Amino acid sequence: MADERVVVIGAGIGGLVAALKLAAAGLPVTLVEKAAHPGGKMRRIPAGSREVEAGPTVFTMRWIFEEIFSECGADLGARVALAPAEILARHAWSGPERLDLFADPQRSAAAIADFAGAREAEGFRRFRARAGEIYRTLDEPFIRGQRPGPVDLAIRAGPRGLGGLMRIQPFTTLWSALGEYFHDPRLRQLFGRYATYCGSSPFAAPATLMLVAHVEMEGVWTVEGGLSRLASAVAALAAERGAILRYGTEATGLTVEGGRVTGVTLDTGERLPATRVVANADAAALADGLFGEAPARAVDPVPTPERSLSAVTFAVAGRPDGFDLVRHNVFFSPDYAAEFADLRAGRLPRDPTVYVCAQDRGDDGVPSAAPEALLCLVNAPATGAALPPEEIARCHDTMSRRLSACGLTISETARTVTGPAEFEQLFPATGGALYGRASHGWMASFRRPGARTRLPGLYLAGGSVHPGPGVPMAAQSGRLAAASVLQDLASTYPSRRAAMPGGTSTR
Repeated sequence: MADERVVVIGAGIGGLVAALKLAAAGLPVTLVEKAAHPGGKMRRIPAGSREVEAGPTVFTMRWIFEEIFSECGADLGARVALAPAEILARHAWSGPERLDLFADPQRSAAAIADFAGAREAEGFRRFRARAGEIYRTLDEPFIRGQRPGPVDLAIRAGPRGLGGLMRIQPFTTLWSALGEYFHDPRLRQLFGRYATYCGSSPFAAPATLMLVAHVEMEGVWTVEGGLSRLASAVAALAAERGAILRYGTEATGLTVEGGRVTGVTLDTGERLPATRVVANADAAALADGLFGEAPARAVDPVPTPERSLSAVTFAVAGRPDGFDLVRHNVFFSPDYAAEFADLRAGRLPRDPTVYVCAQDRGDDGVPSAAPEALLCLVNAPATGAALPPEEIARCHDTMSRRLSACGLTISETARTVTGPAEFEQLFPATGGALYGRASHGWMASFRRPGARTRLPGLYLAGGSVHPGPGVPMAAQSGRLAAASVLQDLASTYPSRRAAMPGGTSTR
C-alpha cells in the first residue's frame, strides 16, 4: 500500500470518522474542507454576544463513538465531556398541557398515565417494546452493515428472515402504526415527530422509524461545548493519527483516468493525487455534476420531490419567560396533518410545531447565563428558494404565536436566521434538504447510496448515504466508507497477507 493516497472531501462527522479510521490504519490521508472549522452541519454561529449551536443538538448512540475512539486507540470520555440527560424532552400543547419524557422508562410511563390515562401508559409500554424489537432486528444487518438490498437484508436478518423483517412494518406508515398504541392524538403527534429526525413526514414514513424512539429512550447525552466540540475532538484525534486536515480549502472536482479516480482538484488550482477518495458531500452534489461528469454518473440523482425537509432556524440570544424550559423542548401545532400538508405543498407551515433548544440549561431548567443561547427551529420545504424578508418575519410571527399559545415568550437581544437558501449555499445541490433523501415509502432506505459507488476509487460518507441521517448514523457511514476502502485494498494486494485494522465491531 506504499503508493496509496486517500483524500477525504468534507469535514462533516462522516468525513472526519473516515479520515480518522484510515489514518489509524496507516494510510496517508488528506482531508480538505471549505469551511474554517470541522463539523459540517455541526456548527456554531454568532447571535450578538452569544454563540449558538446551529446544527444537530441531540446526541444519542454514544456507543458508536466509544467504539470508534477505542478502535483508534483513544477513550471518548477522556476527550469529550458527556453528561446523561434525565429529561429527554419537554413537550407542550396550547394552554397548560405539558408532558416530559424521561431516560427512566418507568417515569415516562407514569408521566403518560398522569397526562392521558392508564390505557395510554400501557400503549407506551407496548410501543417501547416494539420500537426496541425493530431496532434489534436492524442493528447488525442494516445499521452496522454495508447497504443491503431488500433480499440481502432478509438473508442478513438470520433465522427470522423475511418474517422478522415484516414485523418491522415497512409497508405501514408511522402515523398509522402509532394508532395501534395510542388513542390520544397528542401522543400520536409526539411519537410521530420522530420521523422529522430523518427529515420526513410521519404520514409518509414507514413504521420502521419507531426505532428512532428506541434510540432516544436508550439515552440522550449533553456534550459540553455542544456537538461541534465532538467534531473537533474527532478531528484532533485524526490529526494525531497522521491525517492532514486542510480547512478553508474547497474541492472543486475529481480527476478520472483509466476509468478510476486519480485526484482531487482544489479551488486554488492545486491537484491532490489520490488513489481513493471519500466524498463526505451530499450525494446530490455528486449527482448534480458539481465534481465533474464521471462522478455524476457514479450515483443516482435525488429528484426534488424526494428531498427531505429543510428548516428555518433562529439562533437567538434572548430571555425566555413564562415557561420552564429544559434543554430540549417541543411546542406542538394543534393540527399536525395541516402542518405537513403545507410542507408537502412547498410552503412554510401556517401554524408550525417549534423545537427550542435552550443550550444553557439542563434537567433543573436553571439558566447559567443571560441572555441565553437558544436555537428555535421550524420545518420548511427544501425548495432552495430565498425567503424574502417579509416571509421570514411572517415565519417568526407564526413561531412566536405558537410559543405564546404554550406560555412561552422570548425577549430577543440578537437573532441570526438560516433558511433553505442559506442551507443550499452551505450544502450545494440539496435545495436546503438537511437529511438527504426523505424516508418515505418502504424502499427509501434502499435508495440511499452505499459507501461504494459505480466509479472505482470513489467512496461516500455522510448523512445522505447509508445508514442515514443523524450524527451517529453519519459517523457510522464514515466507518463503513473506511472499511470499504480497507477491504478493497486487501483484495487489491492478495500476496500481502496482513491483519487490516478498521471495519465495524459487534457488541
